[in-house]
Amino acid sequence: MKPIHPRSSETLGLAVVFRALRYRNFRLYFVGQNISLIGTWMQNVAIGWLVYRLTHSAAMLGIVGFASQIPSFVITPFSGVYADRWNKYRVIFVCQVLAMIQALVIAILTLSGRIAIWQIAALSMTLGIISSLEIPTRHAFLVTMVEGKEDLSNAIALNSLMFNAARLIGPPIAGILITLWGEGVCFMVNALSYIAVLWALALMRLPAHTRPGHAGRPLQELKEGISYTFGSAPRRSILILVGLMSLIAMSQSVLMPVFARDILGGGANTLGFLAGSVGMGALVGAVYLATQRNPVRMLNIIPAAAGIFGTALVLFSISRLLWVSMAALFFAGIGLMSHMVVSNTVLQTITEDDKRGRVMSFYTMAFMGMATFGTLLGGSIASRIGAAQTVLGGGIVCLCAGIVFSRQIPGLKKRVHGIRQLLDSPIGI
Repeated sequence: MKPIHPRSSETLGLAVVFRALRYRNFRLYFVGQNISLIGTWMQNVAIGWLVYRLTHSAAMLGIVGFASQIPSFVITPFSGVYADRWNKYRVIFVCQVLAMIQALVIAILTLSGRIAIWQIAALSMTLGIISSLEIPTRHAFLVTMVEGKEDLSNAIALNSLMFNAARLIGPPIAGILITLWGEGVCFMVNALSYIAVLWALALMRLPAHTRPGHAGRPLQELKEGISYTFGSAPRRSILILVGLMSLIAMSQSVLMPVFARDILGGGANTLGFLAGSVGMGALVGAVYLATQRNPVRMLNIIPAAAGIFGTALVLFSISRLLWVSMAALFFAGIGLMSHMVVSNTVLQTITEDDKRGRVMSFYTMAFMGMATFGTLLGGSIASRIGAAQTVLGGGIVCLCAGIVFSRQIPGLKKRVHGIRQLLDSPIGI
């Protein structure tokens, strides 16, 4: 595909940021998923507010979050094996349909006034099972939607950009709808939003799926994936830090209703503004990373992002003013998303295509699976020492982790460069 030749520096900037949208399939996915993710973020905010309204318990917030995330830790490694075998397009389509049904069920129960905590936990776990199958498959499917491998890193960044654009838009809308009509309306809007992504998937033109001819037993392939992923120092170091960052981030996220109501003295609107601030920061970080082309050099961003995230959490934990808290969460969003996008990009660019599903399943397990324990840990610790102290401790841990990782950068750069050469796509340091 020929490169775009813009007429001005402004056009050049936009062309660089959105270059992966040249591909029709990715363009369809980008539009449909954007709409669907707005609904997803509305549901996330509504779930947290509904649980806290019904129970007034930080520990219960952690338990419900744990129920939604534990499937990612248990199922995701096996879903990566099958992502390398099955038709990724069909897996994603079916999972989107099932997620729509889940949203409809929780909407009907809430609007009818019959919702109970055990139902919320059960439905959250159901969505977690669906997501544990869909997310690693979707990450691996990016290669199919973007034919030019040189634009893969941009597609990953744009994938995160739309995730966080929705994170910016969805929570404030959810806060308004909850205030006016209650949580059930948010769940219904989310259910309807899945129509957009199903429509986009239906319009895609994809090559015929070919089953791998070397497929062995699932446990054997899982063992091979573990050895391939964690036998490499760059993959291993990146995944360990992703897991730690996710653990801390979810501990903070699950406590957001406590900060909104008890510490800042607000309501559902305040919760929406706080969540939206994280989304705004993450959006800014994703736009910047979409302009980056060299995954080896991007390694420098990982420890810096961890430091920014940790510092922001410390500030957020001691703030008692809404605007200060929003500013802190803005920078937390920049740090967290920059770290996750760069980690995803580097992992994808040093992974062979026939092992991509398994590697991305371990990334998903580190990102979402560790969040499982973050929700439980955050809620339980906060119930003993307080929400502010819990977030403060997490921020300090992230700062220390960033310092440790920064000392590994020179050696990791050499190894990543060597892997890229073996994959016949050399990138200079």
